Amino acid sequence: MYKKQIVVVVIVVAIMSYLFFQPVKGLIKPKETLGHVNPVEQQARPVINVTVDMVSAAGKIAIGPALSEQVSGTERQLKNAPDDAAKLSLQKKLAKQWDDVNQPAPAAFYYQAIARQENTFDAWLMAGSRFNDAFNAVQDTLAQPAFVNDAIECYQNAVKLQPNNLDAKTGLGVAYVNQFSLGIGQDSGPPKGVMMLLDVVRQDPNNINANFNLGKFAVNSRQYDKAVQRFKTVIAQKPDRDSYFYLAESYKQLGMKKEAIDAYQKCKAMEPDAAFDKQIDEYIKELKN
Repeated sequence: MYKKQIVVVVIVVAIMSYLFFQPVKGLIKPKETLGHVNPVEQQARPVINVTVDMVSAAGKIAIGPALSEQVSGTERQLKNAPDDAAKLSLQKKLAKQWDDVNQPAPAAFYYQAIARQENTFDAWLMAGSRFNDAFNAVQDTLAQPAFVNDAIECYQNAVKLQPNNLDAKTGLGVAYVNQFSLGIGQDSGPPKGVMMLLDVVRQDPNNINANFNLGKFAVNSRQYDKAVQRFKTVIAQKPDRDSYFYLAESYKQLGMKKEAIDAYQKCKAMEPDAAFDKQIDEYIKELKN
């Protein structure tokens, strides 16, 4: 029991920190993950048991009492569900409720429960996606290994149902790279997740999700020239704040100040936010000096 209490506290702190800093979502921490083929060595993290009750408790603190009570009401109904059909319906309701308040961890567990009952491609894909999101939302916590392992399970089942689906392959590739970055799942050799993502872009050179993630991994392994090409591919199809931010960071590291400033300015224009804009202005000021 004491161990579970520690985990809940850790996840609460991580989620609260994530929500607080969400406006500066694109900030880079190069040593936290690995890139294309040059992994950053990290000590393997232990895999502990993380349950839906733990992440739900943390999520309720993050969303506040009013929304929390709505979720709790559905949870009570689920606990007293008279049959499997009613239980499944309430699990779907809870998954959507958590999605609506941007809490991927509890949503992931409910989507996973749905997928285990229905065994449909869409359910497994959704569950895997939310576990990958949960992994990103709780950087450097004890929960990460559990989230990444669940993501892999979900995407593996999705790939079994649709072996040629590139969305499933991309999600699985990202999960494998995340697992490798924690020092678990693969002892040596090129990260199989990166190899999967490279295979996706060989089949679909303009694949947005695969290129975006390969770009992030390239930044984190300091392969900035590769990162630039990945983010330019993404932006040519679907410009977004994160891609412009990573592109700007890559240009900055390559010493291309003019290009970095231009990318930062476009990043700033995508989604105006006072705290984020202030940080971007500081980066631009540094480059101009």
